[in-house]
Amino acid sequence: MQTIHWKINEQQSNQPIYQEAAELLQNGECVAFPTETVYGLGADATNQAAIQKIYAAKGRPSDNPLIVHIARREQMDQFVASYPPKAVQLMEKFWPGPLTVILPLKEDSLAANVSAGLSTVGVRMPEHPVSLELIKVANIPVAAPSANRSGKPSPTTANHVIEDLDGKIAGIIDGGPTGVGLESTVIDCSLEVPIILRPGGITKEQIERVIGSVDSSTNSANETEKPKAPGMKYTHYAPKAPVYLIDGSTNFWQSEINKAEAAHKKLGILATKELTSELTTTAVIQTTGSIDALDEIATSLYNGLRAFDHADVDIIFAEVYPETELGAAIMNRLEKAAGNRRISE
Repeated sequence: MQTIHWKINEQQSNQPIYQEAAELLQNGECVAFPTETVYGLGADATNQAAIQKIYAAKGRPSDNPLIVHIARREQMDQFVASYPPKAVQLMEKFWPGPLTVILPLKEDSLAANVSAGLSTVGVRMPEHPVSLELIKVANIPVAAPSANRSGKPSPTTANHVIEDLDGKIAGIIDGGPTGVGLESTVIDCSLEVPIILRPGGITKEQIERVIGSVDSSTNSANETEKPKAPGMKYTHYAPKAPVYLIDGSTNFWQSEINKAEAAHKKLGILATKELTSELTTTAVIQTTGSIDALDEIATSLYNGLRAFDHADVDIIFAEVYPETELGAAIMNRLEKAAGNRRISE
């Protein structure tokens, strides 16, 4: 398949791009586009064959549900069965933005493979002007997981999408690098006490300031369960080399580096500038930013993980962060990238 590449130019009208890409979506094709979180791979959420193309392009397990993206709140009325009051409060506060709300699904309203057979559906309204305009022009609900091969670090630039999916999808809109850099927070509002199923750019603390106490203890599914949200069950965000979380002091880091280098391991390090400046090593280093700027670390995380696939490394050591505010989302992604491999002091 020949993949069309479009580039958004802020100095001119991009309506011909949106029109062409929207027509592809309406005709059952897949198009990748930027959101404020990561690049998404979109298809018509009412078209079963189109949704199957997403799963095929990504190599994604079919029991992993997709998030439906909208440009206007009214679009939900065709497929959402009811609106719990807490869900409405969250939508009013955080939409458009990086929050996915799981809601009761109307029967036979969307393609069955969007929800993976569940009676609920995750919905969000992205904040990025490119995704909003594309969905508006297409005038359909757009199911869109991250635009990468399943299991790999998510794409935060169009080049990441090209690396993974060029020749496998109809089109890629290059709207520049994304902002948040981590997928949306997913909260299940179909329950009495809402549960955060995946931490993201909207933190638990922000959510609780709006609707009160929420549960955040469940963000994984076992082998026999159907996941209610993306990122719960399968290995995600992983580069080719195994990732180990190193949990300890600078001296502990140095001793683990010395051991790895003595064993002739080609080492990659993903860590803050404060930590890397204290280490003595010949490792390939990807600096995430400053420990005082978790938003900076979130934005650079996937780019750093992907960069190791182009470097000659055998193993990757990654720094551990406090699991409060945005740190919870960063650690969720790192733990899944590492397959929970952790070396502690």
